[in-house]
Amino acid sequence: MNRKTLALALLVLAVTACGEKETAPSSAVVAPSATAAAPTLPAATSTEEKILNIYNWADYISANMVADFEKETGIKVNYQTFENNEGLHAKLVAGNSGFDLVVPGAVFAKSQIDGGLLMKLDKSRIPNLGNLDPVIMSKLASVDAGNDYLVPWAWSYTTVGINKGKVVKALGSTPMPDNAWDLVFNPTYTAKLKSCGIAYLDSPTEIIPPAMHYLGRSAYSNAPADHKAAGEMLAKVRPDIRIFTSTMIDDLAGGKACVALGWAGDMNIAHNRAIENKSTNDIEVLLPKTGGLIFFDSLAIPKDAKHPQNAAAFIDYFLRPEVSASLTNELSYATANKAALAKVTPEIAQNKTVFVDAEVMAKMVSPSSFSNEARESMSNVYTLFKKSK
Repeated sequence: MNRKTLALALLVLAVTACGEKETAPSSAVVAPSATAAAPTLPAATSTEEKILNIYNWADYISANMVADFEKETGIKVNYQTFENNEGLHAKLVAGNSGFDLVVPGAVFAKSQIDGGLLMKLDKSRIPNLGNLDPVIMSKLASVDAGNDYLVPWAWSYTTVGINKGKVVKALGSTPMPDNAWDLVFNPTYTAKLKSCGIAYLDSPTEIIPPAMHYLGRSAYSNAPADHKAAGEMLAKVRPDIRIFTSTMIDDLAGGKACVALGWAGDMNIAHNRAIENKSTNDIEVLLPKTGGLIFFDSLAIPKDAKHPQNAAAFIDYFLRPEVSASLTNELSYATANKAALAKVTPEIAQNKTVFVDAEVMAKMVSPSSFSNEARESMSNVYTLFKKSK
């Protein structure tokens, strides 16, 4: 996933919490600008065995990051992936997860901090924290007061992606809607698009919030009545949904789905992958008229981590400008590392679906957190929706 300079519009966005993903670019305008990197100081020497256990989202790290870190530090990285915030949260609640570094979405991170599931950062071991954009960190402070627990990994937004040629063909004489959300929530459109495949992310907290937003309610409402209303609306399009997926990149790039409700970063990866595979699938990220849902994913150290010093060493390594930029350049997810912006390739920096302009950013929905009761309510609504057809 990659980063860009936050537009002034971000100053209008109030970030309460984020999650699969939560808000906001850097400090001034639309495209990244060159910023001098903070000097890299030597990290404190670790007294731990040279092992680091990382648990991250799938397809969410640049190709050589782990190998280069291992070569430089001699620390052996055991790297595993999860599919959604719910799965990660369950492991943290159960305890003894065995992981030293995890990547929760902000929507879940606040309750994890409040519940004592995460460890405070030893900032003396992370001198490159100075490279982070203070505007983004001020937004995260609403989730993580004092920025004591979370370090932004990447940000993007939940939206609609399409295989343009297949969608135009499936719609026939029906024009594209004014609001892209109609393609996944309005039966008039889904009934036509089911022939080429509609895919939803398989997660309650990724589907119920945009559904509530589409209905004109708060995307992060904790009210069961709002969750129920979203479920009733979703039931109308349930017969048209083909795929509930954790592999949206492959589903879009391979042509299994022509419309997807998911993360812009993954849709951009699918676009690039289709090109690499010389596919005729033309993947396009849409910007809904009423805005997408911004999310942040952040590095955090579980309370019972066995190697927190090694985790801090990896965080500091990741915050080097060239390392953070590699994630953005390879995966099209925006970075919170202000010092890395000058190293983002022009193609990515100028991509308005990665680094959206101020007008689009102003429409984006700021993330917030859910109570445990709200997550249970949404899970029940989602389970009923998914099972019914």
